[in-house]
Amino acid sequence: MSATPDVMTAFTSGLADINLDESGTARRGANAAGMKSASATIYDMAATLSGHGALWNWGMHDPALAEEIRARVPGFGEPWTDGFSEQLYFLALRELPIALDDYAGRHVLEVGCGMGEGLNFLSRIAPGARMTGLDLSPKAVARATATLSRGDDLTFVHGDAEELPFEDASVDVLVNIESSHTYPDLGAFLAEAARVLRPGGFLSHIDVYTRQRTQTMQRTAEATDGLEWTADHDISDRVRAAVRRRMAPGSHFRTTLGKQRMNPLVRQIAAHSQILMFGGMFAGYRPPPAIKALGKLGIVPWMSGLPMESYRHRIAVRR
Repeated sequence: MSATPDVMTAFTSGLADINLDESGTARRGANAAGMKSASATIYDMAATLSGHGALWNWGMHDPALAEEIRARVPGFGEPWTDGFSEQLYFLALRELPIALDDYAGRHVLEVGCGMGEGLNFLSRIAPGARMTGLDLSPKAVARATATLSRGDDLTFVHGDAEELPFEDASVDVLVNIESSHTYPDLGAFLAEAARVLRPGGFLSHIDVYTRQRTQTMQRTAEATDGLEWTADHDISDRVRAAVRRRMAPGSHFRTTLGKQRMNPLVRQIAAHSQILMFGGMFAGYRPPPAIKALGKLGIVPWMSGLPMESYRHRIAVRR
């Protein structure tokens, strides 16, 4: 199934509904089902079209963190990525009170794993852990399974973040990166995280927030039984730094796009679309004149994007 205009409309309107609602009311029933269906369809398309090393998330830029990664994984990312997405994943485990060399035998679950490259990277950072990735997109899971799975050490399953297909108290660390802002029922996800985590286990939650979604997260987190929130770090500046570097002339992102065979105008539209998708508005992106002109004609969404206020890393422990 392709991402038709109707699917795109359902997805973008669903995102706005979830992230701009002052009440923070959970979406259920047909409303939620429509958003999930649209989300799965769009990420199915991404899994079909994306190349190796494609961007996984907005990323973050922290030179000191990058040096830590290089010490553990020499030459990480080269020549496939710019390393910004990896830094965000590294942060997800580094900030937990578990030494990276002490993951042997632990079960790490990523909810919203996409095509699995982030979790595959974590398997290099925390050797010996049993890694499982879950995603709503069947094609993303199929691609991850075909290209990255390694027996019981790295597996991928299809499933819903609000109904996790895992036993109670079966996970040591649950990672959720730049995914929950698409969930119709945030409370259901956090309750499921609490259910599958073992006592003393950790939820490492990283996401982008509108003002309204920040309030929803605070209320929902406080109301979730079994999770004690121990950290809330605003990493917005480091995320913006990564996005701006990706937008800059000569960046890995622009160089890779420039090598693809396409009409120059199509390339400009493709760059604009990806910049919007990966945090451009959050980092102050303004489209070039050609894109503005096409936007006025309704050909491209030149000023699309939600008014995201912050990008945060929150940590909770299961009590």
